[in-house]
Amino acid sequence: MSKKRSILQLHWGFPPTIGGVETHLTILLPGLVRKGYKVGLITSSAEKAKAYETYNGASVWRSPLFDLNWLSKRGFEGLEEELRSLYAKVIDKIKPDIVHCHNMHYFSRLHTSILENMCQKKGIGLVLTAHNMWDDITCLRLTRLVKWDHIIAVSHFIKKELMGIGIDPFRVTVVHHGVDESVFAPKKPPYKIIKKHPYLKNKRIILHPCRIGMAKGCHVSIKAMRVIKKKYPNAVLVTSGSKNIIDWGGTQQHDIAYFVSMIKAFNLKKNVYIDFFALDEMPELYNLASVCVYPSIAPEPFGLTMLEALATEKPMIVSKMGGMPEIIRDNINGFVVPVHDYDVLATRIMQLLGDKVLSRRLGQTGKEIVHTHYSKEIMIKDTIYVYDKVLK
Repeated sequence: MSKKRSILQLHWGFPPTIGGVETHLTILLPGLVRKGYKVGLITSSAEKAKAYETYNGASVWRSPLFDLNWLSKRGFEGLEEELRSLYAKVIDKIKPDIVHCHNMHYFSRLHTSILENMCQKKGIGLVLTAHNMWDDITCLRLTRLVKWDHIIAVSHFIKKELMGIGIDPFRVTVVHHGVDESVFAPKKPPYKIIKKHPYLKNKRIILHPCRIGMAKGCHVSIKAMRVIKKKYPNAVLVTSGSKNIIDWGGTQQHDIAYFVSMIKAFNLKKNVYIDFFALDEMPELYNLASVCVYPSIAPEPFGLTMLEALATEKPMIVSKMGGMPEIIRDNINGFVVPVHDYDVLATRIMQLLGDKVLSRRLGQTGKEIVHTHYSKEIMIKDTIYVYDKVLK
């Protein structure tokens, strides 16, 4: 890199808001800073968070104009001048060579069209990372009609979806997520998490690490527990959600109420543990688990939690949906089960609970795969490759 490049990132959320894209950014931003880039981020305002702060060397500007939970209720009308002012202020501060947007091909045409116009006038490269794809007109228009200089897809599944709506495959590069192996690694028993959640002591933990909701297959996991508890009465399904999420459409509380009703109806109060966990608690939670599951019923684009589980040497069971089978190979580093099939899910979980040698083999293979293919260093290097391609 001949001179210090400047990259401005944009996304709808950043910690304390928790999610896959948010976690991805906590790895990407500091990684680019270490490589000598000047890095900024425009994101949503958050409770107790300052309007401007720094995160491991990256500048972070927070604004309610990026708060989707608020915008979904308020609407987008009358925000044009405020958005232009926000963009102009930050662009003037950081003087980016590239603006890198995350999932800005959905939710708001206003945010993206104003940004596109400004980048064209100033000669700034415009890159999109598609962490998800949606089958509706907003996604179709913003993905196809915005003049993205290049698009990053987080999986080959997402690249295929982009091709399906007519995007030139040569304008798309697959960059898989990466995981921080210094944070997610097999460690000693997690005493802190047990002290905070004493009920989990001496239990066979089945961890479902996700945003708590129907799309993530939480109800499938709960149904599987009806079968599992007959053979393993001390087994506990832990669903590890977060209070701070982007809840577009406000469905989470409705879904949680349904899961609580299921637990009562199935007499699973002692076998299902629903709680909210902070980002820094997750490594300990993975270490506490015997098995990790992700039986999503929606086309999961990638699933960063798979890498976190594998890096901690835990076997992962996923449904055959979206990009997950790209990472989890059946009987190699976990199992792939049919969508909605709680019975097969239960069978595989019990197989792993009853066979320590198999569980250990799958877990160790998973860690090796993460180290060679899905480290944070590989993800950062591949992202910089896209930047260089655009700048040339």
